[in-house]
Amino acid sequence: MAARFHQHDRDPELKQKRKLSQYLDKLVQQHLEGIKKVSLDYIFCSDEHLLGINRQFLDHDTFTDIITFDLSEKESEVVGEIYISVDRIRDNAAKFKAAYEQELHRVIFHGALHLCGFTDKKPADKKEMTAQEDAALQGYFAG
Repeated sequence: MAARFHQHDRDPELKQKRKLSQYLDKLVQQHLEGIKKVSLDYIFCSDEHLLGINRQFLDHDTFTDIITFDLSEKESEVVGEIYISVDRIRDNAAKFKAAYEQELHRVIFHGALHLCGFTDKKPADKKEMTAQEDAALQGYFAG
């Protein structure tokens, strides 16, 4: 399986995990050539847990919805650990007037896209990332 989904201290109420895992594999393959292995571990947690990771590894003292660690050792593989705050997803869904399930999947795809080389630091990069997230959402929910 390309992706595995773990609950640290929050249940994301994620449905159709097998379908999502297969879609994530296709998403990575679509953006990167020659990938022989896709292994993504998604860990769903609280704001507090992700804040601790943010402080420890990135020296940031802020809440965030996602932190992605690229653990790939070869060019032919995409291996990553993606930590997602379910608390942040719920708050952002309300803030952006989006359905929780939609926001959850947007962030799941966001982590995979980071591992494919997409960034979101500059405005132009953020615009491209959002376009890629939108395309992934449309492709996933249409299928």
